Amino acid sequence: MSQAESVLPIHQAAQAGLPADHLVDTLLPVKPALVDRGSVARVRAGMIDELLAGPDALAAVLSKRQGLVQGNNLVLVGARKLLAELKAAGSTPELVVYLGSALPAADLPAGTELLLFVLPAPPEPGTAGLPADASWAGFREIAADLTATSTALFVEASAIANWHAAHTHCPRCGTPTDVEAGGWVRRCPADNSEHYPRTDPAIIVTVVGPDGRLLLGGGGPVDARNYSTLAGFVEPGESLEEAVVREIQEEVGVRVTACQYLGSQSWPFPASLMLGFTAVTEDARATPDGVEVTRARWFSRGELQEAVLSGEITISSRLSIARSLIEHWYGGRIQDRPGA
Repeated sequence: MSQAESVLPIHQAAQAGLPADHLVDTLLPVKPALVDRGSVARVRAGMIDELLAGPDALAAVLSKRQGLVQGNNLVLVGARKLLAELKAAGSTPELVVYLGSALPAADLPAGTELLLFVLPAPPEPGTAGLPADASWAGFREIAADLTATSTALFVEASAIANWHAAHTHCPRCGTPTDVEAGGWVRRCPADNSEHYPRTDPAIIVTVVGPDGRLLLGGGGPVDARNYSTLAGFVEPGESLEEAVVREIQEEVGVRVTACQYLGSQSWPFPASLMLGFTAVTEDARATPDGVEVTRARWFSRGELQEAVLSGEITISSRLSIARSLIEHWYGGRIQDRPGA
């Protein structure tokens, strides 16, 4: 029975001695949700004002796509007091969004109400009510060090703030829109149309050849050392599986014969949702398109580990779903080069 013909539960596949890249009906590990975004609660008129008037809500702060961080945590401070101090310092938030309430798996008391303050300019830490030992940082530069709860909040906050920044006017008539539903809807006062946050789906794929080797590629200079999984945006009217087949054919000239969804990762830079797949092909040769992909290479498990340890190549960091997909194929943790 070929790899593309059989789908087994992961424990059965392991017992049968099948390779780690065998198509199975289990996915990447599902992590528990940490925040309840309160889709029902946030539509109540005046809800944010009520939270700001109370003593318990906490606020995260973003400005110019950077978050206020302290060690390995996104800073969360009392929303009512912080808002008063920001206003007194002339740094009134241009947007307040309801992020939700903490769920039991978060490292906050369950039910803690969470808000986002988006500031027009980042005040210096130690001023305007901001902790003196905090600092401003972009998600990419701090993500590897953040706690799980801070990661979830930073990603959510970035996604909703990016959407607001890009959708200030009605796409139908150009009228400036009003913010409603705790920051999750923008309404046009001229035609009463409602506009909701958007997410752009993109597929990201590990392609496994007939001999079990993994195909990785990269863009930019032909002699660059970075290699990763192949990816691309889903086009209108296209299924996810169709997008996998098309993107792999377009980027490296490889024909996918079967694919399977494994898991997803929000990547709000600016508004992507990465949908992870593994795929198989009977092709043994890859031809980069020279535009999006300038180099492509097949790796056995031993070759990949040796190339990473020697510094011959680099692969995606562990904060990305690309690394999870690669290690799913590998069957375990890939060791990084010491000091890398």
